Amino acid sequence: MTYSSWVWRPLGELFEIGAGKTMSSVAREGLNKTPFLRTSNVLWDRVDLSSVDEMAIPARELADKLLRPGDLLVCEGGDIGRAAVWSGEMDVCSFQNHLHRLRSLGEDVEPRFYVYFLQSGFTQLGIFEGVGNDTTIPNLSRTRLAALQVPHPSLKEQRSITQALSAIRSSLAIHEQSTSTAEELKLTAMRKLFTQGLHDEASKDSEVGTVPESWSVDSLADHRLVMTGATPSRGNPAYWSSGTIPWVKTTEVQYCVIYQTEERITDLALAESSVRLLPVGTLLLAMYGQGVTRGKVALLGIEATCNQACAAITATDPSVDTRYLYHFLTYRYDAVRQLAHGGQQQNLNLDLVRSIPIAFPRDLDEQREIASALDTIDHKIDLHRAKRLRIEELFNTLLFQLMTGRLSSDDIDVAALKGIGSVQESAA
Repeated sequence: MTYSSWVWRPLGELFEIGAGKTMSSVAREGLNKTPFLRTSNVLWDRVDLSSVDEMAIPARELADKLLRPGDLLVCEGGDIGRAAVWSGEMDVCSFQNHLHRLRSLGEDVEPRFYVYFLQSGFTQLGIFEGVGNDTTIPNLSRTRLAALQVPHPSLKEQRSITQALSAIRSSLAIHEQSTSTAEELKLTAMRKLFTQGLHDEASKDSEVGTVPESWSVDSLADHRLVMTGATPSRGNPAYWSSGTIPWVKTTEVQYCVIYQTEERITDLALAESSVRLLPVGTLLLAMYGQGVTRGKVALLGIEATCNQACAAITATDPSVDTRYLYHFLTYRYDAVRQLAHGGQQQNLNLDLVRSIPIAFPRDLDEQREIASALDTIDHKIDLHRAKRLRIEELFNTLLFQLMTGRLSSDDIDVAALKGIGSVQESAA
């Protein structure tokens, strides 16, 4: 069966749509609690069980509120339409009222196919725009969900498409896990290297915690010039139009070496505003930023300017290696963030950054050896992230092509798709 011959039907004709249990103070405080899923647990094609809440559900209601393997869960609020299939990861589990539970009404329905179609419909095709209720908090009501028009190809076609897309999803999961493992390895390595050093020597207490006895502990300003950038006037097009000078924002300070920037300024902006051209190797630290941005660092791989929310850290003496310092500040991320002050939006400032204590071995070769070890782990992390990004792009392309008929499942080599995330290929 080809795409052109697919039958389209309302989703409510293919699935029974059940309502979840509403959280209340009685449910929160009651006895004999049952685990339940929230919208935060339901990601695209994946149920996240890293944090599962519980509530008391009366026995008379419980049977109707439990999940069965094969149930399709769809988010009513938040990222409306986001969906995943429950595979029975827990013996007993319920779901909150902000999730819809879809249970297939016939034997000719593969629930995971509809996860993929909903993902394409909501994130790529724009065919479900405006289906949410027009309220202060947009939500996808049961009535509107049931009315969504979705394709209903043969069960064989549903399963063929699902098999192809699932193979790529499995590859993504491999690289997500590999990335997480490498990141955990780096945390362990940093903890060991910055508290014990490379030589099994005695330790001492310091303002940054336990460090090797021979190490020095100074303020960042003792070894680095710390300054900030600026934002040329947005009201002057001559400062921005056809600019060629890279201009870094805090959102680009992401534990990386920066080789390109989203925005560029002109020579005129550099001449007439207070921005500074920073040399290659400058260490940047984000002083402002919502969420986790504040406190992150990056290195400049190019000459660039930066905005006033970045601290630009340049060398004033050769006794501390810049890459060592980059890794040390990465290790001290949480402590650096805690230096911030202010009201609702806490920020760092130049004086606070200058006062950051740094611990380092006096031997420059030891610093470089520590930095090199951590660079090796970073390279492994970067490889997995790059691979994951390529696989995700492949998934999105294939999802779009399959759901619009530009490609038939008959054209897909599922065995090849399974191979792209293999351990052997990942290691290469």
